[in-house]
Amino acid sequence: MHAIVVGAGFGGIAAALRLRAKGYEVTLIDRCNHIGGRARVFEREGFRHDAGPTVITAPFLFEELFALFGEKFSDHVNLVALTPWYRFTFQDGSRFDYGGTLEQTLAEIRRIEPRDAEGYLALLRHSQRIFDIGFTKLSAQPFHRLWTMLRQIPRLVRLRSHETVWQMVSRFLCSPKLRRAFSIQPLLVGGNPFDTTSIYGLIHYLERAYGVHFAMGGTGAITRALEALMRRQGIRILLGTTVSEVSVSGKRADAVILEDGTVMAADLIVSNADPAFLYRQMIPHRRRSLPVRAKLAAAEYSMGLYVLYFGTTQTYPDVVHHTIWMGERYRELLADIFDHKTLSEDFSLYLHRPTATDPSFAPPGCDSFYVLCPVPNQLGRIDWNTAGPQLRNRIVAALGESLLPGLAQSITAEFAMTPDDFKDDYLSEHGAGFSIAPIFRQSAWFRFHNRAEGIRNLYLVGAGTHPGAGVPGVLCSAKVVDTLIAPAADV
Repeated sequence: MHAIVVGAGFGGIAAALRLRAKGYEVTLIDRCNHIGGRARVFEREGFRHDAGPTVITAPFLFEELFALFGEKFSDHVNLVALTPWYRFTFQDGSRFDYGGTLEQTLAEIRRIEPRDAEGYLALLRHSQRIFDIGFTKLSAQPFHRLWTMLRQIPRLVRLRSHETVWQMVSRFLCSPKLRRAFSIQPLLVGGNPFDTTSIYGLIHYLERAYGVHFAMGGTGAITRALEALMRRQGIRILLGTTVSEVSVSGKRADAVILEDGTVMAADLIVSNADPAFLYRQMIPHRRRSLPVRAKLAAAEYSMGLYVLYFGTTQTYPDVVHHTIWMGERYRELLADIFDHKTLSEDFSLYLHRPTATDPSFAPPGCDSFYVLCPVPNQLGRIDWNTAGPQLRNRIVAALGESLLPGLAQSITAEFAMTPDDFKDDYLSEHGAGFSIAPIFRQSAWFRFHNRAEGIRNLYLVGAGTHPGAGVPGVLCSAKVVDTLIAPAADV
């Protein structure tokens, strides 16, 4: 039995390994010249950059993939726990270090707002209740049947999943700064905290239970270890190869058609492409089911990303591994990005400094960085040829006046990615950073199903399908598909 996996992001890689463990002959195809998808690696003038994911919060999901073949993840990748997990810096010059032990976090909270220490503990207990249902029981649960969703309604009501993440956090915390800090989790998966269902509040407990880690050598060390594992297990990997169409005969997917016209037959196909791109561009219109057409018509997409990668000819030892630089506006800025789709003069930023943990990312006496700025996706119709350099200058000036003094003089080897690049490089619909947005009406059964709707033998993994975006989400999407596909010997 032959399975083809289209797309070598973390979801596609995990699906390929799980299918191989079930006895399938597996071919993994990706249009890029590397595996990893958004988890690619850039190297410029001696500086190394992880292109996308930099935070590992559920290492057990990688451990599971190696355990399928009797191996240990830790024998191939060295994960180190970070403290703090994130440093939040505010416009008044204050900061909040989040992470480490529970006592360290409580001490930081008391320093900002003593009343919120008990509130945080209550938030954490509530987050654990959400985690026990939303992650432990539902993240690997297929939701292609409406009844599966309906059965969860009593649980979801008890968990107050009708609340947004912001509403949930505001029930427990009173400090405006801490409310901002503890509501940013949806942004890690492309959602607006003021619109995203509070189910995503489970991330608080996920971080507390398993910590925040970094792989020495970067996320690229993980993708290299996974690639080596796939090759050891006989998975065929075709890079630099574009699948232009999924062939559907009757109601059954039976092959993929490459850009050069080559037809590759398969007994089943798993797509790690953006679902909106898959259904709009890779499947003929007449083969799209009514539910898929409805979802495409009503889809709301995650924000876009402007990412500036750069090195510096000096080091900044006071800057921690992960920094969240909070701008003056919060709700209003997010409304500009998600609702109005306008590029504001102000911004909030995520600054990644891997050299804080792994000096090999830069030449001696230098630092490696990337700074990520949430921006509107392509529906904002922004001319990034003009707006990109202007935004770059504002970001460099702001960081130079705060976290990275002298940045304008020390910055080197820089380049950037915009929503246009996400569209071109990753075939992400509207250049969205995380596929469709994680709002309630695009979650679980309402999201693009892991078992394709109306087409047999076609399955979906990745950010746009259940359970959602982020490294844990896409790895869990492969677990969902694993439950839907019988072992090769039983087919």
